[in-house]
Amino acid sequence: MLKLHKVSVLLTQSKIYNRMKYFRKILILISLLFYPSFTLISGGKQGDFSLDDLQRRTFYYFWDLADPVTGLIPDRAPTKSFSSVAAVGFGLSSYIVGTEHGWASRKKSSQRVLKTLKFLLQLPQSDATANTGGYKGFFYHFLDMHTGYRYQDVELSTIDTGLLMAGVLSCYSYFDRNNPVETEIRRIADSLYRRVDWAWFLTKNNALSMGWHPGQGFLESEWKGYNEAMILIIMAIGSPTHPIPSSCWDVWTQNYNWTNYKGQEHVNFGPLFGHQYSHMFIDFKGIQDNYMKSKGIDYFENSRRATYANRAYCIENTQKFKDYGENVWGLTACDGPGYFRKKIGDKIVAFDGYSARGAAQKYLVDDGTIAPTAAGGSVAFAPKICIPALKEMYDLYGDKLYGKYGFHDAFNPTFTFGKENEKGWFDYDYIGIDQGPIVLMIENYKTGLIWNIFKKNPYIVDGLKKAGFSGGWLDN
Repeated sequence: MLKLHKVSVLLTQSKIYNRMKYFRKILILISLLFYPSFTLISGGKQGDFSLDDLQRRTFYYFWDLADPVTGLIPDRAPTKSFSSVAAVGFGLSSYIVGTEHGWASRKKSSQRVLKTLKFLLQLPQSDATANTGGYKGFFYHFLDMHTGYRYQDVELSTIDTGLLMAGVLSCYSYFDRNNPVETEIRRIADSLYRRVDWAWFLTKNNALSMGWHPGQGFLESEWKGYNEAMILIIMAIGSPTHPIPSSCWDVWTQNYNWTNYKGQEHVNFGPLFGHQYSHMFIDFKGIQDNYMKSKGIDYFENSRRATYANRAYCIENTQKFKDYGENVWGLTACDGPGYFRKKIGDKIVAFDGYSARGAAQKYLVDDGTIAPTAAGGSVAFAPKICIPALKEMYDLYGDKLYGKYGFHDAFNPTFTFGKENEKGWFDYDYIGIDQGPIVLMIENYKTGLIWNIFKKNPYIVDGLKKAGFSGGWLDN
């Protein structure tokens, strides 16, 4: 797991934002010039906690902050940032949720989606090191918000392209009306997905490489074992133009770590985002591959157990972090107070900045930092424990944690060092890839909307069947 943690595309953010930590307050003030809407709508806690209010506020992160020309979504805000292509994918699906709730009209949503897809399609694709958005149909992990070009020297990313394509395919299946805008959405969405050369990333081990750098080649690290990339493998297998072999799914499952952790037998993966991202799009209830048939459960149940195990670890709280308990829990990839080593009581605690926090048999990264997206993104799996957790965090921390766009990314009550941290550290920022699971999984809990959209997507259905899934809705 250490290898996955080290090479995970998420940790690119840690390196970048660590260099920015001393300038964050200045950057926030500057960023208000770029995101003036932050100053126009009152944020923060108002009245009793409401799942509807949380979902609506979180949706507006994507709706308000998309670039008006490119449609790209910022990686984070209000700190001025580049765009995350995974966040763009989450945003595209979030527009569907907003349409269904009337937060944005279907006309405006479809126009927004079309503008975004057109921009992505026309971005230069080449093996150059600069002035390009991607290569072989893939996109760079981070793009400049205004030009769409590669940000600094980030990698061409398989997982981030996969999550972007999940958003693209959700729009392909949702916008199904016979009018010029929605017809063009379907055409461009189909072109973007078909253009991705998944087979180009296939290694000699029959697995997908995690990334590629121009002039340097492919990363040695491969997507194997259980994590957030399930949907990536399924889309690659289901591609009608550049598929990878169906046998790649068996390679994927070979390194699973099935064990009992905190009273829950399941395939372990420490950070909860690994149990959420693919489930935002695909309903795994009642469908099984060969591996899950042998265990007698499905991947939905696996994620439910992982959520309960994450909570049980926090309740146990062997490290005695402040406020951990039955309704204050949730370890996943998120911001943190920064890179410090501080003595608390008789022990030294190593605090992190952005990090993939989590708890599992072979993985433990915990410095007292809780991310609301851990519970918010697992609402569909375990509403009985996730909704009370969200309410408790809302009630306990109020405006310090809950703002215009819902929950800020993370908080750490144990970190009481430095000015303004006397009552704990609370993040200034919202992060797009943590906002997305809240919007989409609350909707799946309520209505199954995104799941139902993907159930009628021929590429996803084909990919699942080729990977060996059967049963439930897939057979019907």
